[in-house]
Amino acid sequence: MEVAIPHSLGREEVRRRLQANSHRIADSIPGGMAEVVTQWPSEDRMTMAIAAMGQELRAHIDIEDQQVLFHVDLPPALGFIQPIVEGAIRQQSHKLLAPPSA
Repeated sequence: MEVAIPHSLGREEVRRRLQANSHRIADSIPGGMAEVVTQWPSEDRMTMAIAAMGQELRAHIDIEDQQVLFHVDLPPALGFIQPIVEGAIRQQSHKLLAPPSA
């Protein structure tokens, strides 16, 4: 599943904001019991391992010039939650792209 979120911040600023706000990802996952581990295998990709409710998901965010592209690998058994996950990404992405608080 892929969800594109447009931006006009420039890659460097998006990268800076994602790095500063990545701790908010777990807070955006319903249930409040998620564990999220992030890594930066390249300067324009942040990977995530998400463990919640006995499931583990892999995801990554690619930073592009005018959008960030969220990619979530949903196993077939969880395909029914795709609309919920997509809606949550669209609704919560502004928190990840917000200026970091001082």
